[in-house]
Amino acid sequence: MKKFLSGNEAFAEGIRLARPQVISAYPITPQTIVVERLSEMVEDGSLEAEYVHVESEHSAMSCAIGASAAGARAFTATSSQGLLYMAECLYYASGGRFPIVMMNADRSTALPWNIYGDQRDSLSQLDSGWIQAYAENAQEALDLALMSYKIAENKDVSTPYMANLDGFVLTHTYETVDIPEREQADKFLPPYETDNRIDFENPKNMAFSAGPDTNYIFKFKEHEGVLAARKVINETEKEFAEIFGRKYTGLIENYLTDDADYVIVTLGSIAGLCRETADKLREQGIKAGVVRIRYMRPFPNDEIADVLRNVKAYAVLEKDISFGNEGTVFTNVNSALKKSGINVKGYNFIGGLGGRNISASDIEQIYSDIANGTEIVNFIGIGGGNNG
Repeated sequence: MKKFLSGNEAFAEGIRLARPQVISAYPITPQTIVVERLSEMVEDGSLEAEYVHVESEHSAMSCAIGASAAGARAFTATSSQGLLYMAECLYYASGGRFPIVMMNADRSTALPWNIYGDQRDSLSQLDSGWIQAYAENAQEALDLALMSYKIAENKDVSTPYMANLDGFVLTHTYETVDIPEREQADKFLPPYETDNRIDFENPKNMAFSAGPDTNYIFKFKEHEGVLAARKVINETEKEFAEIFGRKYTGLIENYLTDDADYVIVTLGSIAGLCRETADKLREQGIKAGVVRIRYMRPFPNDEIADVLRNVKAYAVLEKDISFGNEGTVFTNVNSALKKSGINVKGYNFIGGLGGRNISASDIEQIYSDIANGTEIVNFIGIGGGNNG
């Protein structure tokens, strides 16, 4: 069935098909529509779930942790300052190996106060132990909502999952979306079963303290769980394609990169405009390509290294800045190349902060700058940067 939906509405449809048993809701712009639509689904009976109105984002994650610890499939959603407010609880969820799914509507963080979209909120939480995915469009948003539980709940993974949608650019824009049938979704995603739960018949210690010797091992196991998601993501997408007919490409998506001289690496909804610009430059004889990072955790170290190995130069275009250094995505990409012994010239372009527009001419200029050489760190529309 096809419907004309916003990214928020599409994600809500995917969550409906995933049959969460507990939804903890605290609305914040531009996430609000997701939990509104889910409340309507619970009210009209199309989704059977406990819908819990909580008093804050901190409580929303706390509620989801409690539900997951009881053995229920749990969902929540947030954005920006809300994500930062619940940050303490993110570490409890990942440390407890609770496979909660959360949608984050990427939005600028204060101050100055701003409700528009950049990716500083989610990227600030890369070290929280959550899987992090970034959707490009509404169809991918719906599909990630459904795939996220199958990935997070895999026994080798047992890790919470954060699906990120660009605020307003994706959450509030509309497109035609294919909604799977209930029978297909149930075939793909069976009911949640776990041993990592409160069980009065077989009591166990959960959420306990651990000293230096054992704490270290728990953190290593947590790391292994995120790494295990690499394989599980590929397996899940293969099964998804067999059932639903839509194919995804794992941790990254490549476009015109086989023979590219100059490549832009980016994530989220801006990738579409980058591809259009690459097409235009190809018509002019310039070998331009695009890499879209779909998952920031687990990070695609090997995939990034393989695709950028033979380019003349690359740029990382991101809506983020680690103040006093460079963009966080650039740090990760640059590290992937260095670990593989690849010495390709890389440049960082930071734009879109606070929702500022990134135009096709901006992207054309990026390709020109990396071909001719520029500062290592550049702020689009401000003029240059510095090498730190």
